[in-house]
Amino acid sequence: MSYKIAVGSSDGVNVDLKFGEVSKFLIYDIDDDIRFVGARKVDKRSLDNTIKADVSANCNSGCSSDNSCGNRGNGCGGEEGVLKLISTINDCRCVVCKKVGFQAQKQFEKRAIAVFDVEMPIKEAIDKIASYYKKIDHHQSLRK
Repeated sequence: MSYKIAVGSSDGVNVDLKFGEVSKFLIYDIDDDIRFVGARKVDKRSLDNTIKADVSANCNSGCSSDNSCGNRGNGCGGEEGVLKLISTINDCRCVVCKKVGFQAQKQFEKRAIAVFDVEMPIKEAIDKIASYYKKIDHHQSLRK
């Protein structure tokens, strides 16, 4: 069973970006082997417009330079901003980033896309995830 994994990386070697920091996702296809498919750019212009609109409409406490709204907990992009990021990788079985926030995790959960918060080399992360899914897909015990 073939599936795709989306990875957040600044250097193409390590999983080192938070979900909201990603400007492009590295896409890997997993079948009998692991194959890099390419990169998918995030439409930052569209996302920036969403954030600006949300700031104007909903951010009563003021936003900091990192687009986080006071104590609302969902950032100024809110649900719509998260959905735009997710739409870039909605055909992937999972997303691997340094950190994925609560709002994004809930949206991924609704779409049955697994989230892995890790900070390690991409190869190591993908090898572990592929091994995990191989056991699940073949109904093998996860214990060794």
